[in-house]
Amino acid sequence: MSEDALRYGSAGVDIDASNAAKNRIRKLVESTFIGGVVGEFGGFGGMFRLPPGLSKPVLVSSADGVGTKIKVAIEANRHDTIGRDLVNHCVNDILVQGALPLFFLDYVAFGKLDPVVVEAVVAGVATGCRENGCALIGGETAEMPGLYAPPDYDLAGFIVGYVEENRILGPRRVRTDDVVIALPSSGLHTNGYSLARKIVTERLRLRVNDPFPGGGGTVADVLLAEHRSYLRALQPVLDRVHAMAHITGGGLPENVDRALPPKLDAVIEMSSWKVPQVFRVLQDAGEVEPAEMYRTFNMGVGMVVICAPSDIESVLSAAAAAGVEGWIVGSLKSGSGAVILS
Repeated sequence: MSEDALRYGSAGVDIDASNAAKNRIRKLVESTFIGGVVGEFGGFGGMFRLPPGLSKPVLVSSADGVGTKIKVAIEANRHDTIGRDLVNHCVNDILVQGALPLFFLDYVAFGKLDPVVVEAVVAGVATGCRENGCALIGGETAEMPGLYAPPDYDLAGFIVGYVEENRILGPRRVRTDDVVIALPSSGLHTNGYSLARKIVTERLRLRVNDPFPGGGGTVADVLLAEHRSYLRALQPVLDRVHAMAHITGGGLPENVDRALPPKLDAVIEMSSWKVPQVFRVLQDAGEVEPAEMYRTFNMGVGMVVICAPSDIESVLSAAAAAGVEGWIVGSLKSGSGAVILS
């Protein structure tokens, strides 16, 4: 070979590292396989068989990422939870329509591929899949020098679930006398991290291993608290729920309205819960206006459930059995589909 001949490696792509990463994650992926999986690890496309006994199944899909929370994971060199965040986020997104997860696919892109980091990330994805009863049946690990500067990487996920057509949840089921129930978040989840990181680094002048003000461990411990899945808390009572809202980007005002019909408002009683310490620290240090806080962060509410008054106890009991203590956070009134923070 000529001394001037170029190889893929000279352009920054290491095929051997890619193969090593695939070998590391094989067992992790196969550990998520459930009854509907068709085929084996390494196929060009993942295959999955629909559960038997369904009359009019509707497939529900979603795609998402974890935002700049991934920067905290990189700075802290803790990569084994970010994948679980991703799965839980996606599970919640389809759960609000009454859908149960079937399978998941992930996409990880590096500037320079590190098989050890790939393994840690996929381990988190696999854990999330096992906990939510869905199979990790495919994905992509890409090395793109020049697009990402090492050690940066990006992560995205794609989920598919199912729901019987006559059991789809949403605004059309909501009634005037319904009540609004809140289920707590476990921290920032996966939203608002660009602002949170700016406050922590520029205003509080803290690094990832410094103690976070008010307790809870280090900055990394607090900011990497995992995004909670509400599947176990709500699956037993989906037939008693009318609509739900996953509180992600846009906070309560811009997510609860997605669960409302055009002629009903949701009145959220802000005095019904104590905002967790992490949000109060960020608000004070960043001098962030309250309205901006509630549009950027979940403020301690990860999921909102709308149901009939007669089903309040069932919903709260099911959540409590899964270790999630919910509460009545508001009510509905005639209006225009708005969310009112009272």
